[in-house]
Amino acid sequence: MTVEPKKAKVLIIDDKEVNLKLVQKLLMVHQYEDILTTSNPLDVDQIITEHSVDLFLLDINMPVRDGFAVLEIIKKHYGERLMPPVIMVTAQIDSAMINKALDLGASDYITKPFNQKELISRCQIHLENWLLKRSLIDYANELEQRVQERTKEIEKAHLEVVYRLGRAAEYRDNETGNHVKRVSMFAELLARKAGLSEEQCRLIKLAAPMHDLGKIGVSDNILLKPGKLDNDEYSLMKQHVEMGADILANSEAPILQYAYEIALTHHEQYNGKGYPKGLSGDQIPISGRIVAIVDVFDALTSERPYKRAWSIEETIDLLVEEKGKHFDPYLVDCFVELLPEIREISEQLKDDIG
Repeated sequence: MTVEPKKAKVLIIDDKEVNLKLVQKLLMVHQYEDILTTSNPLDVDQIITEHSVDLFLLDINMPVRDGFAVLEIIKKHYGERLMPPVIMVTAQIDSAMINKALDLGASDYITKPFNQKELISRCQIHLENWLLKRSLIDYANELEQRVQERTKEIEKAHLEVVYRLGRAAEYRDNETGNHVKRVSMFAELLARKAGLSEEQCRLIKLAAPMHDLGKIGVSDNILLKPGKLDNDEYSLMKQHVEMGADILANSEAPILQYAYEIALTHHEQYNGKGYPKGLSGDQIPISGRIVAIVDVFDALTSERPYKRAWSIEETIDLLVEEKGKHFDPYLVDCFVELLPEIREISEQLKDDIG
């Protein structure tokens, strides 16, 4: 709600009481209702902390702390964007002094002895402009908050759809669906630890649940086989990588581009012995290298009807042993440093195998 200029809070700062009373009386005659005064510039810090001031009338020549020093305090307190107008009052017509005040953030200046109508007119103009600006800033902040809230709602719904899509791929061999959630959260943690941008971390978190989407096209006889797959079965199982990539390919949405990249490359190995393309080192996108680690970790530490769960210690030993072979050495080191957080997520999203 916009405040009327004459109901705005005005602070008059002048070391001479006679000047304070003169300006205060003038403002009151013109129906200004909320006027603060101080003859001690050292009190300004406390006043602006306790009160939301809309206009400052600030004398320049004061002992102990002059108007320029007070102006810098006001500017530091509010910041340039939210600094209310400051009208400097001076008995000197000195262009250097006036320029210094304007450079420090003053809005205007008026010389003593001042014309009363001129002072009131300038107060009115600056307050109208400031109150309109503040109203626009408040409105912009309110809109931004609404946008953020709506964005969070959309992202939450988006993530739910992604989890369900990833869950569809895992449904037959993972009764709880928590695998895709853990992989998502592990991948985000590892991406952030590796120094990726917040946007990259967010996209990897959202895309990682779709890493095994291609399993939708894999036969139950292969997917649920309790023993080791023979060569033909393994060849068919490996096709899930390209099946998933085909489903996700050619999208303009960044999340699906990341999902495509992860689906296609999370079975590549750092030494070039993975599939489907035998990429090595940095040829493998970092999103794929990240999900390779967290997917193997979660798969090994999760119990299934056809396999026991490895301990976290056993799994970490394997990851370290495979540094530079299956996995990116730097990312393995980052992952090991994240173990307290990894354990916490694993416990929170533990599978309930009946």
